[in-house]
Amino acid sequence: MKSLPADSKSICTSRRSGMLERALRFAPLAALTGFIETLQGPARDDPAARERFLGIMRDQAWRMARLIDDLLSLSRIELRAHQRPDKPVDLVPIVRQIADGLQTLARDRGVTVDVDAPPEPLMVLGDRDELIRLFENLIENGLKYGASGKRVEIKFARTTAPDGKAEARVAVRDFGPGIAAEHLPRLTERFYRVDVGESRAQGGTGLGLALVKHILNRHHGRLTIDSKIGEGATFTVRIPLS
Repeated sequence: MKSLPADSKSICTSRRSGMLERALRFAPLAALTGFIETLQGPARDDPAARERFLGIMRDQAWRMARLIDDLLSLSRIELRAHQRPDKPVDLVPIVRQIADGLQTLARDRGVTVDVDAPPEPLMVLGDRDELIRLFENLIENGLKYGASGKRVEIKFARTTAPDGKAEARVAVRDFGPGIAAEHLPRLTERFYRVDVGESRAQGGTGLGLALVKHILNRHHGRLTIDSKIGEGATFTVRIPLS
């Protein structure tokens, strides 16, 4: 593996620190501080305003908790980046469990989730908790950002990798607005958002696809993203079969 020069490592660290600083500076914590000051001042004797602000503060606190959780998860995955999982895991029940668990969100968004799973298992060497996190991120993204398409499809397949080895393929497709081509190469960067306002409205932290990328790296897997404006997006995971 090629090592980065010292100055390149410094630049990478600096960029990460800058992104983290911006994320925290404009994170829910700043909004919470502002609302607390308002409640202590102008809205002190306004019950309607107080209830509205408390509801917003609850949502912002939830977003802050999720941001911290994602940062901690990313840190843990990076610490184990070179320790490939060695326990056999079946991808089919994991994806079915997640799809079932997200049915409430799907109903709220008016989206149907179709899981086209094979009758036989798709066994990989994996970390079950990390794989749950991976597919949870992808399916939840499809429900939130592709909701206008009213449908999310999940398909499984056995395929052959470029090196000739067998691999499991899981594709999560939504039929929403799609993503412009210039954004696709950067989607797995930390805190990168196609639409900052939309991401915040959906409760996004900007770390979901970064987590997906790092989990797949640890599993010696790959992620491909295909999308065209107006035609939705397909996120395809490939992991070597055990």
